[in-house]
Amino acid sequence: MRLVRTVAELRAALAASGEGETGLVPTMGAYHGGHLALLRAARQENDLVVVSLFVNPAQFDSGDDLAAYPRDEERDARIAAEEGTDILFAPAVEELYPPGYQTWIDVEELSRGLEGAARPGHFRGVATVCCKLFNLVRPTRAYFGQKDAQQVAVVRRMARDLHLAVELRIVPTVRDEDGLALSSRNARLSPEDRRRALALPRALATRDPERARELLDGAAVDYVEVADFEPRVLAAAIRVGDTRLIDNVVLEGDLE
Repeated sequence: MRLVRTVAELRAALAASGEGETGLVPTMGAYHGGHLALLRAARQENDLVVVSLFVNPAQFDSGDDLAAYPRDEERDARIAAEEGTDILFAPAVEELYPPGYQTWIDVEELSRGLEGAARPGHFRGVATVCCKLFNLVRPTRAYFGQKDAQQVAVVRRMARDLHLAVELRIVPTVRDEDGLALSSRNARLSPEDRRRALALPRALATRDPERARELLDGAAVDYVEVADFEPRVLAAAIRVGDTRLIDNVVLEGDLE
């Protein structure tokens, strides 16, 4: 695996890689089983696998949340290499957002509800950084997890509207044995908080918004809604202690 930190190094590494289909896995690190599923899908389906490792400040609405995001580049790089990554792009913030940076992408309608309402500006940051990565890598396919269903919808619309020649590949949500969707934020949960958090996947498993709301009664609920994404999902977000958790279940199609 080649570790590159600048746009120039990335372009040189891509130019030296030869022809073939390229898979891109955009990540912010703190790898868990959900990330491994993305890496393995990309490795299986492409000649070249490029992984980005970048904690994108533009998609955080709180400086404290950004500071608290787990970072362990050495561990993440080791995992990426073990999973067959060819190029790991780990830029500094200044590399993607240099002084004077002022260009942003805003997917207006899809960014407004659910997570967009709870985290103003979040999806502007997501759409912008994904567009930059798509332009830099020019992947055949890009890999995202179904757990972040609204993010998928935003990136898909951005790619369509801007005529970007990339296929989005959506990997089913990976869950622990107790049903909780894997997330870097789960590490913040105490044993008691984790027990309380299990109400979220149990509620969504009903695939019924009214029943889900009943099962989440007493929890700090941000939303429980059916979202008309591709495919339609029942999505919810709750707060357990200081940790905010999101999850969804697909109401149609093949993804779980």
